[in-house]
Amino acid sequence: MATATRLGQAGLQGWRAKVGESVAQPVAKRTPLSAEQVRAAVGALFFVLSVLYIVKSVRQASSVIRS
Repeated sequence: MATATRLGQAGLQGWRAKVGESVAQPVAKRTPLSAEQVRAAVGALFFVLSVLYIVKSVRQASSVIRS
């Protein structure tokens, strides 16, 4: 069964993985979170931003089609 940490880290692909890796240790040192949890949070953030971008694009395309 997938955990929230593993699901969040699944959002780290390509250049996003490099960002997650470079941010994980410095943030983990300053917070009570582990490096894995920081990577998961960064991955989840990128995933949410991607979904929002797609929703915005679909809305814009549908408004263009209607007019």
